[in-house]
Amino acid sequence: MYARLFRVADKHTLIVTPRRVYSEKATKGFGIDTKKQENFGEWYRQVVTRAGLIDYYPDVSGCYILKPWGYSIWEQLQKWLDQEFKKAGVQNAAFPLFVSKTALEQEKSHIEGFAAEVAWITQAGDQQLATPIAVRPTSETIMYPAYARWIKSHRDLPLMLNQWNSVVRWEFDRPMPFIRSREFLWQEGHSVFATQKEAEDEVMQRLKTYQQAYENLLAVPVIPGTKHSSEKFAGAEYTTSVEGFISDAGRGIQAATSHHLGQIFSKIFDVTYTTKDDTTEHAWQNSWGFSTRSIGVMAMVHGDDKGLVLPPRVAPIQVVVIPILRKGHEEEVYKAVERIEKLFEKSEVRLLVDRREHLSPGFKYNDWELKGVPLRIDVGAREANEKNFPITLRTTNKKITSSEGQLRECIEQTLEEIQTTLLENERAKLNENVRTVTNWTEFMSVLNDRKLALAQWCGHSQCEAQIKKSCEDSETKVKHLNIPFEFKDKPFTHENCFACESHAKMWILYGKSY
Repeated sequence: MYARLFRVADKHTLIVTPRRVYSEKATKGFGIDTKKQENFGEWYRQVVTRAGLIDYYPDVSGCYILKPWGYSIWEQLQKWLDQEFKKAGVQNAAFPLFVSKTALEQEKSHIEGFAAEVAWITQAGDQQLATPIAVRPTSETIMYPAYARWIKSHRDLPLMLNQWNSVVRWEFDRPMPFIRSREFLWQEGHSVFATQKEAEDEVMQRLKTYQQAYENLLAVPVIPGTKHSSEKFAGAEYTTSVEGFISDAGRGIQAATSHHLGQIFSKIFDVTYTTKDDTTEHAWQNSWGFSTRSIGVMAMVHGDDKGLVLPPRVAPIQVVVIPILRKGHEEEVYKAVERIEKLFEKSEVRLLVDRREHLSPGFKYNDWELKGVPLRIDVGAREANEKNFPITLRTTNKKITSSEGQLRECIEQTLEEIQTTLLENERAKLNENVRTVTNWTEFMSVLNDRKLALAQWCGHSQCEAQIKKSCEDSETKVKHLNIPFEFKDKPFTHENCFACESHAKMWILYGKSY
């Protein structure tokens, strides 16, 4: 029996089910009541909280609780990334949460880049600490003193370690779940090599892995490239990134980064090795990271006015089975459900039967739609007897039907089709939203149209400062995202920078950004 709606004394709607009565007050906040196109920020807040990804942590502003549904998505990403890292020879390790003030301040540009974000511990119990201790914003200065002790010979290289941990970055404006928070989960890899070429090769390998994680798992297309020197990681020789685009918000977003540190940190922390010729050399280093920000990007890109839309490869549950019970037919329905479960016992498909008998089928439909489960199978008495089952796609609400004998094959094929279609649709959107500009008028027009501007630029710091000032004067806050690899050899349409009279040296991607 489906839920029925009644109006009672013009006050509250009653949702009547066979076993329980819910009032509108009891279910307030259950679904999404803001349109994505009308108020993107409020829509996003509702999706991540009401779909069960996170909850707010009221004791400390900017901190969030990652709930089981959200953590399960992170586990799918973590599992895949961990396998890819280990294939490349990376090992997992765990280093302390704390770093001394002396160690953190050894690399000047590094601490300057993080100074505003570092949280300091100055007191333990009722005793003031003689020297403040920082809570890690990242682990370079924690790990590299150990690397200096461990690495002696070329035989100790390469050393490639990864941590799955959380970091704290305190100072920021406008906290946003998954996108900007004071503490977040991530992986941070730190590698050491004997040669520059080995290190630079790894930078690109890790970036490629991140691109694959976004595109092949999250079905989110990204743009790989190099950060301009003014946007590189503090203390790096250069930074590479994959950049995403949230078309409904008209904003770019840094999705993940891979940094070449050169010999900067190895010289500071004396990370040296003895070569085959018995000479001593400083090592070459990288660091690279991918965080739970990825979950927020996925929710922003794929979500709709009903809630989350999960790509099958990261969905904690890929298929939900809803038994539709009528008095006198319960046994045949549950027998059919058990047969379906048995079909998928040896399959990699993550299937769940919703046996919550106190909830109506209609309530369950809305619940799993909100959570973004890719496929739903309805099993009533007729379906059980005919052994023919309707399957509803979360992405389109389209219904298909499969016989019991073909059900497993149909489900597996449909999940792959959903994954592929999500990526193809978003790639088409991304391509549509990247516009080539050659002058300031075109540049401002594209940005005000909430798209990304691919501009030929001189790269001068004075020009960058003037672009920033001009955009602020017109209340259009923008930044350059990266220098896309794809357009490295793209011919210039004319010789000058889009913003000044200097010669253009590169194509760079500009946009409003999170």
